[in-house]
Amino acid sequence: MPPACLCRQGRRARQQGASRGGPRVVTPAGFSRVEFSRPIDRRHLTARPIRLEATAEERQVLAKRFGLIAIHRLEAEVELVADGEAVNARGRLGADIVQSCAISGDPLPVTLDEPIALRFLPERATEEEEVELEESELDEIPFSGSVFDLGEAVAQSLSLAIDPYATGPNAEQARKDAGLSDEAASGPFAALAALKKK
Repeated sequence: MPPACLCRQGRRARQQGASRGGPRVVTPAGFSRVEFSRPIDRRHLTARPIRLEATAEERQVLAKRFGLIAIHRLEAEVELVADGEAVNARGRLGADIVQSCAISGDPLPVTLDEPIALRFLPERATEEEEVELEESELDEIPFSGSVFDLGEAVAQSLSLAIDPYATGPNAEQARKDAGLSDEAASGPFAALAALKKK
């Protein structure tokens, strides 16, 4: 069964082992359907953080999945802490991406440095389970059995960190060329209007 998602699901993957002394990375059937798969067995967690780094091939297919021009770097360091049958994951995600300017369409390099706060929860856990956390403090991701996919969760966290309306240095000129007013230029349809003028 493929892992549950925060957003969209992927289609292919590569598996890599964790560093020696870190949580055990497993490769069960079904986890090969995502681009950046790092399955973790909650029964074999350790106190050491786990570091994930996407390969060139994984970055290429993830860029296609998220509509980016390129992903030059994608890495994360995450501490996993068991909480009963659930697992809390906290750490940071770092990425160097190239996306299209929302107005001009020009390549726009962006560096991302985002916190990761996730809670992997068994699917059979009930809604009545008491969790001593503020509401929405952790994004909950259900999983079946004893294995969850940390890599896919990191990939989804990356997708949520991308600003779809980011603009580059040529955006202002593109707005003027498209005849956009200041109000229209700041809206989500500004890119579409600019493209129609080309």
